[in-house]
Amino acid sequence: MNFVSTRNDKEVVTASQGILKGLAENSGLYVPEKIPALDVSMDKLSKMSYQDVAYEVMKLYFTDFTEEELRNCINNAYDDKFDTKEIAPLVSCDKAYFLELFHGATIAFKDMALSILPHLMITSARKNNVSNDIVILTATSGDTGKAALAGFAGVDGTKIVVFYPNGGVSRIQELQMITTKGDNTKVVAIDGNFDEAQTGVKKMFTDADLAKRIGEKGYQFSSANSINIGRLVPQIAYYVYSYAKLVDNSEISNGDLINVCVPTGNFGNILAAYYAKNMGVPIAKLICASNENKVLYDFFKTGTYDKNRDFKLTNSPSMDILISSNLERLIHMCAGRDAKKNSELMNQLTTTGKYDITDDMKAKLDDFYGDFATQEETGKTIRDLYDKTGYIIDTHTAVAKCVYDKYVAATGDTTKTVIASTASPFKFTRSVMTAIDPKYDSWDDFDLVDELSKLGNVPIPNAIKEIRDANILHDNKCSVSGMEEAVTSFLK
Repeated sequence: MNFVSTRNDKEVVTASQGILKGLAENSGLYVPEKIPALDVSMDKLSKMSYQDVAYEVMKLYFTDFTEEELRNCINNAYDDKFDTKEIAPLVSCDKAYFLELFHGATIAFKDMALSILPHLMITSARKNNVSNDIVILTATSGDTGKAALAGFAGVDGTKIVVFYPNGGVSRIQELQMITTKGDNTKVVAIDGNFDEAQTGVKKMFTDADLAKRIGEKGYQFSSANSINIGRLVPQIAYYVYSYAKLVDNSEISNGDLINVCVPTGNFGNILAAYYAKNMGVPIAKLICASNENKVLYDFFKTGTYDKNRDFKLTNSPSMDILISSNLERLIHMCAGRDAKKNSELMNQLTTTGKYDITDDMKAKLDDFYGDFATQEETGKTIRDLYDKTGYIIDTHTAVAKCVYDKYVAATGDTTKTVIASTASPFKFTRSVMTAIDPKYDSWDDFDLVDELSKLGNVPIPNAIKEIRDANILHDNKCSVSGMEEAVTSFLK
């Protein structure tokens, strides 16, 4: 299995080369030459551990890894860093199944892929005889940053720089990042939003002069953002696993269709579900849930992607995104894998802030349903679900649950549905607790943590305990134009 660039079908790399590079030339993204079919039956998968299911998925993409190398990466990633042996448990609640993807070290779904990425990257470097230190550049809307820092902190042969929008993440998210230990880590708040941070990182990746300068110092850039295939492929595994567990639990029979609902910002998580569907998992509808930055909802409704709109800060900050980078991979597929056509559309996005797909391309999006939830609807969903069941979800999962309820009301489709629960409510305690009762708005952040644990009858995660009294180790700020200087000064 090789990978090709979405913007140049002549640029072909192995899995390990794609993992190391992160971003293709001309800002293209790597996609598999074809989406492989699962070669193990669902009945067999249903009896496997998460680690074994992950291997059966990843072996089909990462074909230049030996079985020993790949299993070693998987076993080092999905170990006791997760607080449950299931890794990604399914919780049945209110006529849906919540796939809890937040049991890792930083209590968000990004752990599912970022726990394995450092191991994939170091193995890839050895395979390709890379002697340079790898410098991870990452822009985060809240969760990727800490998950990447947790994965790479202290890893020999790597350095990591994380940029996040100042004031654009929750206090818990910020504390998780700025208390990170490790001499190879740097965290920087920028005076801008996530899209500007992401654009700044992409600009550095495609700067040939900068690459030459840092290369002379023994460094090379790579990415831990969801644009890296080393992030995307591991995410496919949990959708395969969730279907297998529904079969194993006799919730469905093998072959029954399910729907999947995903709160979506950068489009990587729902794209992984789309890949799982194309590998043979019986998924019917992919329900794309947006917050008030509803650029994806408008796209699925009209066929026009238009980022020319006001950027809104919401109570689901990890979805406060107007440039959904991973959508490019879907557009490339809908264009018949025509790199030239895809490049034209992406260039339009860069120059005009929008593009229109053809009617033929739009017809290929029938697998998707899009809708959005307002901040008020998000809060009401948290409160109503808690009042009804006692189960507490975070704001991003609430966006998905709200949109799922809208989907059922609009279509009458009661197909069993897996909702991707992308973060622990402890990561967004203030928004969650004030949704349950406005009185909590005046409370201290960590008093809210204690109250949430009591109300939900769930233990406080280690990720929260660790930052409670931790020292702030990163107090760096810069403008968008100062991002390059922040990186080069760190690398001396």
